[in-house]
Formats: sequence, structure tokens, C-alpha cells
Amino acid sequence: MARLSRSEIRLDAPKGLRTSVLPLRNRPSNDRFGRFTEWIARAMGTPRFLLSLTLFVVVWIAWNTLAPVALRFDSSTFGFTALTLVLSLQASYAAPLILLAQNRQDDRDRVQIEQDRQRAERNLADTEYLAREVVALRIAVKDLASKDFIRAELRAILEALDERDAIEAGETPDSSTSAGPGARQSLGTRAEQADA
Repeated sequence: MARLSRSEIRLDAPKGLRTSVLPLRNRPSNDRFGRFTEWIARAMGTPRFLLSLTLFVVVWIAWNTLAPVALRFDSSTFGFTALTLVLSLQASYAAPLILLAQNRQDDRDRVQIEQDRQRAERNLADTEYLAREVVALRIAVKDLASKDFIRAELRAILEALDERDAIEAGETPDSSTSAGPGARQSLGTRAEQADA
């Protein structure tokens, strides 16, 4: 298996493909550092961080303004140079950490979008399959004989049987249908038995 360069390593790749030349013991954990950067980015976006940074700056300025001159460590005459350096250092580390966290989030979003696209394709395929099945069932049901059709066919068969019985008995087919209540009754009972 070929080794991947750092630029080719992706977060959505299986862990076995993310190998490097460093031994396992000495390799820094990219995932742990990534989680750390995300924690920093989340922490810096909270009101608690803003309030604590504001309190830090107020205490710094108050101390270096109101404290005795011997205890001051940052001069207000030079515009609190040390405070400016501390805040610049904090900002210079915060910006890349936030960008790293955003890059990790972008990678996760890319993987999530790909999974959503695949899921949508599967849902579309399933929906199309089910639609084809419903159409096939409608066609099959349309070809099935209805209850009324079966009754009509059974009545026609019973009438044909009555006519045949009448012919065998030597009567005319017209007289058998109008022969009286016995023929109609037998036809009615046969139809009811067929319906049951």
C-alpha cells in the first residue's frame, strides 16, 4: 500500500489509509489537535470568553494606572505596549486555530453532503421502484375480474345450463325461461349458491 502525503490525507478516508512515516508512538494525534482547535474556536465564540477577556483588559489597565508606580509593569504613557503585545499574540494564535477548526468543519460538511446525496439517490431509486410496483399492481388489478363480472358470467352459465336442460327435456328454450316460477327459482337459487 502506497504512503499518502499529508496533503492527500482526508478526514473521510478510513483510518488504515491515513498512515505516515512516523512511528505510532511518536506520531502526534491530528484528531486530538483538531478537537483542541475546535474547542478553542467554540470557547472563543462564547459570551463567557468575551466577558473574561474584557475583565482581563480592565484589570490590566486599572492595575497599571492606579497601582503604585513601583508595582506597575506596563506604562500607560506608551499606550499599554505589553497589553497590546499580549492581545496581538492571542489574536495571532486564535486566528489560525479558528481557521483549522473551520477546515475540519468544512471536511465534515463535505462528507455529510456526500452522504446526503447518496441517501437522496437511494431514496429516489426506492421511490421510483415503488412507483413502478404500484403501477404494475394497478395493471394487474385492472386485469382481474370484478365481482359483478363474475356474477354476470355465472348467471350466463346458469342460463345456458337451464336452456340445455330444457332442450334435453324436450321443451323450447323460450318456454323454459317463461315456463314459470320453478325455472326462475332454480336459476335464482343457483345464482345465490354461486355468489356464496
